[in-house]
Amino acid sequence: MKRFFDRVFAVVLLLALCPLMLTVALVARIRMGSPVLFRQQRPGYKGDPFFVYKFRTMTDECGIDGDLLSDDQRLPRFGKFLRKTSLDELPQLINVLKGDLSFVGPRPLLMEYLPLYSVEQMRRHDVTPGITGWAQVNGRNAISWDEKFKLDLWYVDHRSLTIDLKVLWMTGMKIFKRDGVSAEGHVTMPRFTGTNEE
Repeated sequence: MKRFFDRVFAVVLLLALCPLMLTVALVARIRMGSPVLFRQQRPGYKGDPFFVYKFRTMTDECGIDGDLLSDDQRLPRFGKFLRKTSLDELPQLINVLKGDLSFVGPRPLLMEYLPLYSVEQMRRHDVTPGITGWAQVNGRNAISWDEKFKLDLWYVDHRSLTIDLKVLWMTGMKIFKRDGVSAEGHVTMPRFTGTNEE
C-alpha cells in the first residue's frame, strides 16, 4: 500500500512541480553550468545500490594543483539556497517513481559507509530509504551519527502510516524554518568513520 501511494503522489508532485523544477534547472545551468543534475550511487533496500538524483549545488572549481577545492569553497550562494530550501531534493521524486526511494525512510548514505556499519546499524536497510525520515525531522545534520542511526532504527521498528504522515508534516515545518541543514563547522555532516569514532 505504501509503495502504491508513493508512486501516485510522486506522479502528482512531478506534474505539479514541473514548472518549478524547470526554473531551478535553468537557473542552475546559468549559475553553475552543466550538468544540472547530480547523480551518485547510494545503498537502497537491503543495501542494493541505485543512483540518487539531485540538483547540483556545488561547482567543479579546482585549485592550482588541479584538485577540487573544499566543499565550502565550491558551494555558491545559489547552492546554499537550494540546500536550505531542500529544492535540490526535488529530482528524487523520480527515484520514488522508480521505486528506489520512498517518501519516508532512513536517508540513503554513501556506499563507502556500508563496511563501517555495525550489525545493528545495518538494519536501517531493512526498509526502503526515503527522501525524508525520522532522523531528518529530529535534528537532520545537526545531530551526531550515533543519534542519527538510533533515530533511523527507531523508525524501522515503529514505522506506520501515522508516523509517516507525522514525518511529512514535520518535514514541511523544518523546510520552512530551514534548521538543521548542516553540522557545526561543516557544509552538511562530517564523514562517518565507523562505530568507534564520532
